Amino acid sequence: MARSFSTAFQNIINSDTIKYFFLIDVEFPSGVDYYTSHSSDITWNSNTYISDGGIFEVSPPSFSTTVDREAYKIVLTDVSDSVAGEFKNSTGMVGNDITVRVGLLDSNGAPLIGTNDIVNIYSGFIDSPSLANDWETKLATIEGSSPMADLDQVNLFMVSKDGMDQKSSTDTSFDSMYGDREITLNWGKI
Repeated sequence: MARSFSTAFQNIINSDTIKYFFLIDVEFPSGVDYYTSHSSDITWNSNTYISDGGIFEVSPPSFSTTVDREAYKIVLTDVSDSVAGEFKNSTGMVGNDITVRVGLLDSNGAPLIGTNDIVNIYSGFIDSPSLANDWETKLATIEGSSPMADLDQVNLFMVSKDGMDQKSSTDTSFDSMYGDREITLNWGKI
């Protein structure tokens, strides 16, 4: 299915100069916050993205030919300590949703915010939040999980007849492991 863009969006893509802005959704323990890199607040999809939320940097992953763990990184200024407070919340932030979208500005600097004008460029989960305070600037870094983050993940569960029944009532793979049953295995050449 091909993506369709508005005529205004397509005209900007075809022009020599492209100016863009980010719309970022971050799920904190207390709820979702909406940030924009635009100079004024933007209301899109019934949410108001605040411009003075302190987006300091948005670093997309660098692509390479090897499998690496690069991920989206968003840096927010945290003058009011509100993000630091969220980081310290007992429920934590790791695993919460994060979404990054990009939109374009028209030739007058106005954001295009129609249905076909905003592009979702990253959806993932918060992987490693961190704080940096050099006494002049307080920065909160939120790193979204890499698309390759699950390559080294190990999911353990109890393997038993009853344990497998909880996963699938029709799986009988562990039924013969219990009781007095002998199995002959042939190894090597026959």
